[in-house]
Amino acid sequence: MQYRPLGKTGLSASAVGLGAEHLDKKPYAAVEETVHAALEAGINIMDLFMPGEEVRLNIGRALGSRRKDMIIQGHIGSCDINDQYDRSRDVAVCQAYFEALLRLMNTDYIDLGMIFYIDSEEEYLAAFDSPYIDYVQKLKREGKILHIGASSHEPAIAARMVETGLIETLMFPVNLAFDLLPPNADDMFTALENGFKSGDLTGFDEARQNLYRLCELKGVGITTMKTLGAGKLISAEHTPFEKPMTVVQCVHYALSRPAVASTLLGCTSRKEVESAVAYFGATDAEKDFTLAANGKAAMFKGACVYCNHCQPCPAEIDIAKVHRALDIARLGGTAIQNAKAQYAALEAPASDCIECGACQSRCPFGVSIIQNMREATGVF
Repeated sequence: MQYRPLGKTGLSASAVGLGAEHLDKKPYAAVEETVHAALEAGINIMDLFMPGEEVRLNIGRALGSRRKDMIIQGHIGSCDINDQYDRSRDVAVCQAYFEALLRLMNTDYIDLGMIFYIDSEEEYLAAFDSPYIDYVQKLKREGKILHIGASSHEPAIAARMVETGLIETLMFPVNLAFDLLPPNADDMFTALENGFKSGDLTGFDEARQNLYRLCELKGVGITTMKTLGAGKLISAEHTPFEKPMTVVQCVHYALSRPAVASTLLGCTSRKEVESAVAYFGATDAEKDFTLAANGKAAMFKGACVYCNHCQPCPAEIDIAKVHRALDIARLGGTAIQNAKAQYAALEAPASDCIECGACQSRCPFGVSIIQNMREATGVF
């Protein structure tokens, strides 16, 4: 297992985590098997947004004395008053469900208290301009949650939450297809419902890329959902690419995005947990998500995706990390100073570039690497 800093929380999260949604309605034996397999594999972070009593009780029972070994991402406002999964900003409702979460999980704290499911201006105001946010902050002051996070599917709203300075973690859907969809959250849900179509993918959505960079700039750790696109990216029938991606490729793509600390995969058995953590034994060739482009490389044209196909560099420049710092600096304002600190940690600066062109000949997507090294030299 590999572990990564979870933003500025001070926590270290396993790079692959457990998404527990599919444990809902499962018998206790399946929950126990999955949770124990995750712990044995070194997984130390899980998402638990489901409001049902049975699944919370089962997970708490399965964790047992190892509760302290798992970072629990619990959601404030998740309820099932009207539907299987519902949401509320009513403090009395939120309090009832949160206190039930503590009781059913047999714990007195939740590591990451998540502001649940904010995707619109109305939902943002209902959460951040109301007694709800006061309740969330009160939970943190009382030690009932250790850190405040939030979940969203919409990059502009997610960025707005990050800019408040209140949240330390963000749960966000990250996969290659979502990042190539047009900038409209409805397209994402349509793709999940009806299947991806190759024509839906138009090129990298800059708002999503800038969100990842903003989170890295602000020290907000990202935990990812929908890493496999609800299974459609690994399906021959539904993939938008020329051939299905593998689980390993999907995981690697998510983990290569700035600020991503852990990608949470939904598992319901020991076998599925073992499949998820097989990523750590995969070769670089097996992790290569750029293979999904095949004849559609134009979608990636000119964009550095930090894939490291450009390596090795004879000047020993970490080209991907230079690009990451440069991308943050391009956000402007105070981002430049923060990016400079990240750049200063590199062993070889961009100014060491000898402009041999070897990197550009290896880049699958026509990135102007030499020009970017010149730009980075000027910026930093």
